[in-house]
Parts: sequence; C-alpha cells; structure tokens
Amino acid sequence: MAEADPPIFTGMEQVPERKASDSAALSSILDEADSPFVVRGLVSEWPLVKAGLQSARTARRYLLDRARSAPFTVTIGEPGRGGRLFYDDDFGMNFRTARGKLADIFRGFDDNEARTEAPAIYLSSVDMKLFFDGLVEENVSPVVDRRPLESIWIGTDTCVAAHNDFPRNLACCAVGRRRFTIFPPEQFANLYIGPLENTPAGRAVSMVDFHAPDFDAFPRFAEALKHAQVVELEPGDAVYIPSMWWHHVEGLDPFNVLVNYWWRDTPGFLGQPHDALNHAILALRDLPRSERAFWRELFDHYVFENPPEVAEHIPQKARGILAPLTAETAGRIKAYLLRALSK
Repeated sequence: MAEADPPIFTGMEQVPERKASDSAALSSILDEADSPFVVRGLVSEWPLVKAGLQSARTARRYLLDRARSAPFTVTIGEPGRGGRLFYDDDFGMNFRTARGKLADIFRGFDDNEARTEAPAIYLSSVDMKLFFDGLVEENVSPVVDRRPLESIWIGTDTCVAAHNDFPRNLACCAVGRRRFTIFPPEQFANLYIGPLENTPAGRAVSMVDFHAPDFDAFPRFAEALKHAQVVELEPGDAVYIPSMWWHHVEGLDPFNVLVNYWWRDTPGFLGQPHDALNHAILALRDLPRSERAFWRELFDHYVFENPPEVAEHIPQKARGILAPLTAETAGRIKAYLLRALSK
C-alpha cells in the first residue's frame, strides 16, 4: 500500500480470496457464502477493463462512445477534503450535485487531472441499461442469473464513509484501484453511525474518518477494527459483500470506475426493513418503557420468532397475513399502511 495510507490499515486482516473460473462456479460459491470474499481477475476480460489499462482517457472515451444523450447527475466535492464525500461542519453536505452531458462532466476530469487541489467528481449508482447503449452487453455480468440491478460508479480518488446495503452486492473494479474495508453487521454500534434521515447518499454512514480516526471521540471504533477486513482491488478484481455488511470504499487512483450488482434472494414484493425501522421509531421508541417492553414481546412473537403457535389455532383459510406472505397479502399490508400513514 502507499506510504500515505493511515496506520489503521497496517496489519488488518485481508478479505479471503476464492477462485471462480466462470459464472457457474461463482454462483455455486455465492449460494453458500455468508461472509465477504474476493475473486481476482473475475472480469479482467471486460473491454472496459482493457480500455482502462491503456489509460484513464481511453476508458473515458470508451464510456463516452456508449453514453446516451440523457443528462447525468454528478456530485462535486469541495477541494482539500481528500475526496471524502461527507457532512460539512453544519451537517449539510460538503458537496453539491449538478446535471450535465457526460462529455462535459468528463471534460472536468480532464481539466482537473493535474491539479493538486482539485474537487472530487463522482457519478454514483448510474443505471447502466438506462444511460448507456451496449455497455451491459459488452461487459457481461458474472451474476446475470440472479437478475441484479447493474450500476456503474465513476469518480476521482473519492472516499465514501462506511455504510451498508440491504441487497447482496458484487462489486467489480473496472478502472483504477479500490480499497474496501468491511465490517460484520453487528459492529454498527462500534462504527458510530450518523443520522438516519439526513445522509450523504441515502444510507446512514459511520461518523469516523478512517484516515484520521479520533479514538477519544469514538473509542469503540478500536473494537470495530478488530473485526475488520480490508482488500485492495486491481482492475478486473471483484469483491462480494453480503447483505448488511458495512463497507468503507476508497478510489485510490485519479480516475476510478466500479461496476456493482445488487440483488436480493427474497421476493420483490416484500418490504424494505429500513422502512420498518423508521416506522418503529415513529410509533414505538418514545412510548413509556413498560409499553415498549410489551411491544418488544409482540414483535418477537409475530416477527422475530414467529413460532407455529402464532397461527396454528386459526383455520388456514383465515390466517391472512399470519400465513407466509404472497404478492397478494403483501399488497394488502402496503395498502393498509398507505391508508394509515396518510391520516
């Protein structure tokens, strides 16, 4: 690693590596995987990877040749922040967003390439099918059998705070190098998660600056580091991140491109757990302690434990949403919630 790397990365456990010769082999590994792993060279034959190995400008030209005319949304960070896209001192954001043609945005990359105090430039979670022609077909997904959402992330040497995602995630490094620092889901208390509703990109993030951790302000972060794994991806490498695992992501080169695939194994008609958390904060958190204790037991009974005795005394045809959910019964729950929340 570079000499400028923070000492927290020294001696940190590496993400285990697995071998997958093709998508079928990878699918077999994913079926049993419950922790992160890396596959070196998984997408090394992609045309995008090969373009990036020639130069950053060749990679940008490759993408421009396939970009549609629709405006792209770009994030522009403040110079002098080390590429960290985060809160400012007033808990606004230290970046702004704009929209423009990809050619104009890439011109900004060209203009800032040699500047030492350049702004961070970041295009995040761009839908490859909506914004490009032929990009998905030429750079074939290694998890196409899982019908994932296919996104591309393009930026300077940016730094995104530790966060997690509900879907499973395969992140493929296409251009430049990326460092992922990954933590198990249960480490959330030791990562000092920030606001839930005011976030840089839709997910709550760790308040710890990994490049200058303040152990006086965040003492439990030292415990989180004991459970951390790190990997530095070269172009063509991929890392698998299971659902809800925390990951801190850094682009290590002046120009970086990542392609990631999100999917969930549960039916699409099920709701988002984060929505339930927000509703629980609204409806339960500020109740008296004795009432919260009752609702905790009720949640254990109907949700977290859900033993057979929840519904076995009710005729099967009358169990409604107490039976395993279907698209129809899930729709009834959503309709009920919409009515209830609109009052």
